[in-house]
Amino acid sequence: MRPAAIFALAAAIGGAALAQQGEPGAHFIENWDMDANGAVSLDEARQKRADLFTMFDQDENGVLDPAEYALFDQTRQDDMAVNAGGHGKGPMRIVNDGLTLPFNDIDGDGSVSADEFLNRVPDWFDTMDRTGDGVVTTGDFAAGNG
Repeated sequence: MRPAAIFALAAAIGGAALAQQGEPGAHFIENWDMDANGAVSLDEARQKRADLFTMFDQDENGVLDPAEYALFDQTRQDDMAVNAGGHGKGPMRIVNDGLTLPFNDIDGDGSVSADEFLNRVPDWFDTMDRTGDGVVTTGDFAAGNG
């Protein structure tokens, strides 16, 4: 990972830890809600995923190879453990599942291109928008919702 990306990710992880205790989905909203209105739109999800792809595409070849994806997976797991109360279990599973290699590797070649990663945004977003209102809020992570 590029040094600036490591610093940015560490700052996001460390800075959000205290604010996330107790409310399912709060960590996701804080990190993905780019205009801070309390809701993540499809456009925000698309932009954030593009940023994540760029961050983890270490060799800048437009593909997350297995090693780069392993780093992405480990970073997400560490973030979930520190800031979201677990490893993508419970309501946060819907966020994590849509970022996995199997979900994004459309052609099954073991790597994920930028196009594959971004083309999966609408499907991933729809699984998170459990209320069907066109945005993702903490309400979408509430128990019994969906």
